[in-house]
Amino acid sequence: MLVSLSLSSLLTLFFIMLIASGISGLLFLHPRVPLSFVRIHIGILALPLLVALLILANSSVSGNVGPWHLDTLACLMTFFVLAIGFVIQRFSVRYLMGDRSYRKYFALFTLTTGAASMTWLSGDLRLMVLFWGATLVGLTLLIRLNSAWQVASEAAKISGRLFLLSWFSLFFAMMWLFHATGQWQLSLVVTNESLAGLGEWERTGIQLLIVLAVIIPAGQWPFQRWLVVSIVAPTPVSAIMHAGLVNAGGIILTRFSPLFHGGIASIILLLLAGISVLIGTGISLVQVDYKRQLVGSTIGQMGFMLIQCALGAYIAAIIHLILHGLFKATLFLQAGSAVQRHEVSTRVKERSSYLWLVAGRTLALVIGVAFWLTAPGDGYQLMSALILGWSLSVSWTQLVAFGEGRIGRIAGLIVLGGAAFIYFIIHNLFYDWLHAAVSQTVQPPMPAVIIVVCLFLFGSALGSWVARHRSSVFFTILYLWLVRLGEAKPKSVESHPDYLKQYLS
Repeated sequence: MLVSLSLSSLLTLFFIMLIASGISGLLFLHPRVPLSFVRIHIGILALPLLVALLILANSSVSGNVGPWHLDTLACLMTFFVLAIGFVIQRFSVRYLMGDRSYRKYFALFTLTTGAASMTWLSGDLRLMVLFWGATLVGLTLLIRLNSAWQVASEAAKISGRLFLLSWFSLFFAMMWLFHATGQWQLSLVVTNESLAGLGEWERTGIQLLIVLAVIIPAGQWPFQRWLVVSIVAPTPVSAIMHAGLVNAGGIILTRFSPLFHGGIASIILLLLAGISVLIGTGISLVQVDYKRQLVGSTIGQMGFMLIQCALGAYIAAIIHLILHGLFKATLFLQAGSAVQRHEVSTRVKERSSYLWLVAGRTLALVIGVAFWLTAPGDGYQLMSALILGWSLSVSWTQLVAFGEGRIGRIAGLIVLGGAAFIYFIIHNLFYDWLHAAVSQTVQPPMPAVIIVVCLFLFGSALGSWVARHRSSVFFTILYLWLVRLGEAKPKSVESHPDYLKQYLS
């Protein structure tokens, strides 16, 4: 389908502004350019962001412009990545001041976010693989930018090896798709006519390669190690990593959703994501380091997102990754002022707390069922109901059931009520906006639904049992195992940054 001339002109203007921001970042590398130029650079960064917003406002017409594919999803992801990058770079102007790699940070930030935005605009499989590879290279260089610190170099090595495996997996999947369909253009590859020629073993092989390509950047078990060791990167790097780049798996799976209609690959993705949810939640609960808590949270949240994709709820996954990106970026950027001493409440053993707990979980079940009954035959609605009910149950436990005092519980009720109201508004807004660009979801296979329900029930039962048996041997073993999973290898840990001694000589 041909798009309007105005949209083509906006796309051309976008590329000009994006190139200008890249040149600005490279120019800032020159030592003769004053440090005050960084504020001009931030102003230039706003130009492609504004053009991306204009394209998003005009994305009602979708189609191809040369090798680029424009639809609501592509425009939304491009705007989202550039917006997150702009905010984090603006934050870094003062936060990173005085760092020896100050200039390099801004250049790499700009090139990495620019490559990521080009990835989602690519309508050609070759360009998608190329720009996604550039994004992973940029992230690796950001992690190791302080190469004089041995810990940072080791973290970059671990991350780079896994990123290379992920990239090769995606590369081979795209080559296989081209060999099977004879098409490089994404919109032609995922049509029913092109996919009809794939044999069952070919479809499964491509699915498994794509699954491997997405679970590594998402930090899913058993590949979560790179995300754990990457906490040595500066906080702005962690922010862009957790807020934008780890979310890429949901976008890739959504783009290739016509390939996934059940099968062994979806079951494997479901199992790995479910295990990651339990492990990530456990890591976030046992770690005392604030950034490691956020790492565990990211692992769990990305597991939820991939579960949604495995069950066909792609729009829910896109909504999830956007809200998670905004939330996680905020947490990282306020990390310095948000650290507080956490003390376990003595009220957790009171009988009234457990009565509140049972009441809250019953209410979450009722709300989830009511949400599903609005469209009982829709697989998307079923998955959204499961996620909503589970989220409300966990939030109720943390904010209300085991809250501090009556005032704390009342405040928790108010927060949950407001959050539920906002969720319904945002959910309906994004669903109406994205349903034309995202493939329609299908009713998930019953074995997959049973697996998800069993995982949720197992996690809930395990959490309740552990809360009541904190002196048991099993609790001790589980606690130490989760601590071990959340800790980096000895080579990636240093009690004191010894490289600072070089600055004294």
